[in-house]
Amino acid sequence: MQGRLSAWLVKHGLVHRSLGFDYQGIETLQIKPEDWHSIAVILYVYGYNYLRSQCAYDVAPGGLLASVYHLTRIECGVDQPEEVCIKVFVPRGNPRIPSVFWVWKSADFQERESYDMLGISYDNHPRLKRILMPESWIGWPLRKDYIVPNFYEIQDAY
Repeated sequence: MQGRLSAWLVKHGLVHRSLGFDYQGIETLQIKPEDWHSIAVILYVYGYNYLRSQCAYDVAPGGLLASVYHLTRIECGVDQPEEVCIKVFVPRGNPRIPSVFWVWKSADFQERESYDMLGISYDNHPRLKRILMPESWIGWPLRKDYIVPNFYEIQDAY
């Protein structure tokens, strides 16, 4: 079933894939990494002026990684703001997605956390570096194929 935003994107020739609706009725769309920045700017201009959250997850061991954006359209006098969920899937061998920091400043720490935990590189992010793990940490702890280092080896490194 196609939602309101998906129909609008189709009408304007913007490539995406509808993933249906979540349990709260929020429309979920898949956008290709190479199209994400352009569509993010268009969504901002269309009224999605608030990035409520950004997160990432490992779809399956050895499989794709996903970066997820929850956008909200905040307007005066509207009790129920319109929301949309955007998913951008990338291969784990080269997980690169354009940063939306320059569209929504609230993406700053959230994209950094996704980089730190899963190794997704957000192109053109102004400060993309680890935020939770020490700079010397090797690997991406939330990947399903991550091998947990021996505790004693970690202690010896510090």
